[in-house]
Amino acid sequence: MSETGVRAGAREWAGLAVLALPALVIALDFSALHLAAPHLSADLAPTGTQLLWVIDVYGFMIAGLLIPMGTLGDRIGRRRLLLFGGAAFGAASLLAAFAPSAELLIAARALLGVTGATLMPSTLSLITTMFRDPVQRRLAIAVWSTSFMLGGAVGPLVGGALLEAFWWGAVFLPAVPVMLVLVVLGPFLIPEYRSDDAGRTDPLSVLLAMAALLPAVYGLKELAVSGAAAVPLGALALGGAAGWLFVRRQRRLAAPLLDLSLFAARGFSVSLGAQAMALFVLAAVQFFFLQYLQLVLGLSPLVAGAWTVPAMVAGIAANLLVPALARRFGPVAVITGALVAGAVGMVPVAAAGSVGPLMAAAGFVVVNLALNPAMVLTYDLVLASAPEERAGTASGTAETGNELGIALGVAIAGSAGAAVYRARMDGGALPEGIAGEAARAARETLGGAVAAAGDLPAGPAADLLAAARGAFLAGMAATAWGLAVVLLGLAVAVAVLLRERARPTERPEARAPEPAGNP
Repeated sequence: MSETGVRAGAREWAGLAVLALPALVIALDFSALHLAAPHLSADLAPTGTQLLWVIDVYGFMIAGLLIPMGTLGDRIGRRRLLLFGGAAFGAASLLAAFAPSAELLIAARALLGVTGATLMPSTLSLITTMFRDPVQRRLAIAVWSTSFMLGGAVGPLVGGALLEAFWWGAVFLPAVPVMLVLVVLGPFLIPEYRSDDAGRTDPLSVLLAMAALLPAVYGLKELAVSGAAAVPLGALALGGAAGWLFVRRQRRLAAPLLDLSLFAARGFSVSLGAQAMALFVLAAVQFFFLQYLQLVLGLSPLVAGAWTVPAMVAGIAANLLVPALARRFGPVAVITGALVAGAVGMVPVAAAGSVGPLMAAAGFVVVNLALNPAMVLTYDLVLASAPEERAGTASGTAETGNELGIALGVAIAGSAGAAVYRARMDGGALPEGIAGEAARAARETLGGAVAAAGDLPAGPAADLLAAARGAFLAGMAATAWGLAVVLLGLAVAVAVLLRERARPTERPEARAPEPAGNP
C-alpha cells in the first residue's frame, strides 16, 4: 500500500498535541530559569561556579544521554520510555522547585537532564510512526518544532509572572501538570513502537563521554576562578584523556555511540559546528541580557521577560522566511550573512553600559533575528550531508550538538564574564567598609552583591551596587565582543569551507516503520 494512503486521523492529531507538550515545557523551563537566576542567587547564595552549574548541567546530561536513550526507546518501547521519563521529569521538577541549597538544586537539574533525555528522541520518533503520510508528517513535525519556539517566547512572560507572585522555584512547577497530562493521556492517544533490530547501547562509551565532558567543563570554570591551579588543570587533563579513549573506542565498535565517519563529510562537520556555535552564542547572550535587565536596570522579572519577547518573536518570524531566502540566495550565502548580522547585533549588547537598554535590546533582537535562520539551514545541511541510511544517526548527533552548544554557551561565556567580574571586584572596585560575608557574596556574583546591598545602610549599599554593576557590565562587554569575533570567524569558515556546496535537495520520503501494535 502506498505510504500516501495511510493518513492520520483525529486520534493521531490529539496524540500530537500530547507529544508537543514536553517540547513546550522544556523550552519554557530553559528561558524561565535564566530569568530566575538573580532570585535563586539571592536566596541560595551559590558561588559563581555553582550558579553556572545550576543552569547548564541540564544540557550536559541531555547531550551525553540523548543518543543512548533513543536506542533504549527502540528496544523497550518508545511510548514506555516517554511515559516513564515524563513521570520522572515531573518528580525532578518538584525536587528542583523546593531545593534548599545550591548543591541539591544542581543535583535536581542533573536529574532533569537525565529524564529530559528520555523525552526528546521519543517524541520525534513517535511522530514518524503516527504520521506516515509525507505531507501530514511534515506538518506534524512543524507543529512539534513550533512548540519549542512557543515555549521560548512565552517562557520569559510565564516565568516573570511566577517570579512576581512566588519564589524562584515556581518556574519549575509548570512542568508538573504538563507531565501529568502526558502520563494520563499518553497510553490512550500514542501508539507503542519498538524494534527487534535495535542496537545495543555501549555503557562504557556513555561513561567515557560523560567523563570527557564534565571534568573538562569543570576545569574551564575553575580556571576562571582560580587561574592555572593544579585542580582545574588536572580536571582538563582527565577530560582530555577520557575524550581520547572515547574516540578510540568509537573507531573500534561495530555499532558506535557516535558515528565518527559522518564527520569526514565537510558539509556535515562544518554545518554541525556552525549550528552548535550559533546556539552557543544565543544561550550566552540571553544569560547575560536577562541578568542585565534585572540586576543592572532593576526591572521586575515580568517586565524583564516582556523585554525579551520582541527578540523571540523576531526569531520565529525569521524562521518563516528561511525557505524564500534560501531559494533566492542559496543556503550558504544566507548562513554567512546571518552570522555576520549576528556579530553586528552583538555590538550594542557589548556597549550596553554606554548606549542604554533600548539599543542593547535592539541588538538582542538582531542576534535572534539573524541566528535562528542560520540554525534552520545548518540543520538542513547536516541531514543533507549524511547518507540516507544514516539520517537518523545524523539527526541524533545534531540534537546532541545543539544541547552541547547551549550548555557550553552558558558554561564558557558565563565563566569568562565571571572572571572579569571577579577581577574587577578583587582589584579595588569593592568599596571600603564592605567585609565578611557581604564582601564574599559581592565578589562572587552580581546577584550576591545585590542581596548583600539590601542589608547595608543606604550610602555603602549604593557604592556597592555601583561597583558590582560596573564590574558586571565590564564582564558582559568583554564576553559580547568575544562572541562577535566568534561569529565573524564562523562566517568566514562557512563561506570558505562550504562555498562549493550545492543547495540541499529533498530526500526521498522514507517509509515509516510498522508500529509494534495498538495500545
